[in-house]
Amino acid sequence: MLMKKSFGRVFLTAAAVVVLVLAVCIPAQSKTFKWAFQSDAGSMDPYTMNNTMTLGFTANVYEGLVRHAKDESIEPSLATGWETIQPDVWRFNLRKNVTFHDGSPFTADDVIFSWKRAISKGSDMKSFVAGIKDIKKIDDNTIDIITKGPWPLLLNDIFRWYIMPKKWCEDNNSVEVSVMTSTSEETYATRHTNGTGPFMLKSREPQVKTVMVPNPNWWDKRIDNVTEAVFTPIKSAATRVASLLSGELDMIYPLPIQDVARIKKTAGYQAIEGMEVRTVFLGFDTSRDELLFSDVKGKNPLKDVRVRKAMYQAIDIDAIHKKIMRGASWPAALMIGSNINGFDPELNKRFPFDPEESKRLLAEAGYPEGFSIVLDTPNDRYVNDESISQAVAAMLSKVGIKCKLNAQTRSKHFAKIASMDTSFYLLGWAPMSFDMHNTYFNNVMTNGTTISNPQPGQGNWNCGNYSNPEVDKLINAMTSEIDPAKRQEIVSKAMKIHKDDVGHIPLHQQALSWGASDKVTVHQSADNTLSLRWITVK
Repeated sequence: MLMKKSFGRVFLTAAAVVVLVLAVCIPAQSKTFKWAFQSDAGSMDPYTMNNTMTLGFTANVYEGLVRHAKDESIEPSLATGWETIQPDVWRFNLRKNVTFHDGSPFTADDVIFSWKRAISKGSDMKSFVAGIKDIKKIDDNTIDIITKGPWPLLLNDIFRWYIMPKKWCEDNNSVEVSVMTSTSEETYATRHTNGTGPFMLKSREPQVKTVMVPNPNWWDKRIDNVTEAVFTPIKSAATRVASLLSGELDMIYPLPIQDVARIKKTAGYQAIEGMEVRTVFLGFDTSRDELLFSDVKGKNPLKDVRVRKAMYQAIDIDAIHKKIMRGASWPAALMIGSNINGFDPELNKRFPFDPEESKRLLAEAGYPEGFSIVLDTPNDRYVNDESISQAVAAMLSKVGIKCKLNAQTRSKHFAKIASMDTSFYLLGWAPMSFDMHNTYFNNVMTNGTTISNPQPGQGNWNCGNYSNPEVDKLINAMTSEIDPAKRQEIVSKAMKIHKDDVGHIPLHQQALSWGASDKVTVHQSADNTLSLRWITVK
């Protein structure tokens, strides 16, 4: 009996050892998530490009003081809390015991360094920190942000301002930001990362493949189960859909409008739809005395509001909505949509489509036969962007404006128009703050490169340099107004002046359309960004 009892104990112990060995030696089940977008992130340096794809992608690696919750509200991130100790002073308590991916500690010095980097010459992040006058270190875990007067939008503005490690940037010659141009030189931060976020960069092959893995030392509690995330840029819509349906990918975006019904009917797949915060619009060069790309010499027809309005009223937005967008758009009269703070429904009424009125306005302005112009457009950034531009060109031709398309991949297009090398262009803008100020500050205020003493980032994407001093004054005034009703009065006045002046031609808010396997659960943000921390794979 003793021998059998002893043997039983030995057997049970051995079994426990086998289980333990198997648990240690056999890795947890792999949960690889594979997805594709129509283009690549512009850089792994989030300060290089104020672009939704680039900022959304790098948000998986880098973090800001605050972040968005699933309902788009602001919640703590690298800051655990904040308070206004004076109307223009915000005290932030920084999260303790946070490390960057290389193991170095996150401190107040990194925040101050990141602010200085964000307002430096090559940075495209200036608009996110435009309201900040200075940042003072209280101790390693406390800072005071001094704003340029009362700044109620501070938390919204800094949502996409990510914190980068001071020492790592210094050690890797990445203190300066690589300017976003077609001939820009890369820095170490262009292809390498060192954030505090939930995922770390494993490998990077621009325009080919980028792989990320979980950060084992992330400060927050994980709710995702992704063990490896593999991103592939695929420009061709047909190829993206085929890759999804073959099982090669778990998710794609955008899902082409024409394929939504097909995906919905296919077992094992889902179409995820919603309204994006992005407005797609047309911009003009209204600053030069002679257009760069037109047959009109010695003057600029786009300086005349009658010509701009004629172009506006020649565009049949309902036809674009029905035929090009297949109903997946919301025609717009403002530069923001109804899901953005500051939206005024009374102002969101377009000038009527009226080709005859367009011809009358052109003749009145001195162009009875019209003129020629080049329209710069991306062909891989927005939903049906090139098709929209083709339709606009065809409509303008009917009133005498011969419009030649210059369609390019997004990187070339953005580099071209950002340097103001354009006469007429298509652009889309998603205000990361979910407030109208972001859109109008970046796209409507006078371009800061053309005036003295601009705010950092002012008019960075006002690529035709529309300029109206009254609009500039109102946009500045709205930033410090803390009374919601009074602020809305200022906002509405600014939007009405810009609308009546036809500073730009808003087209529509586009629909979000993602396609995914039903084996994955994803959260669709209204700004069309994908957060890996909310993904689960069955």
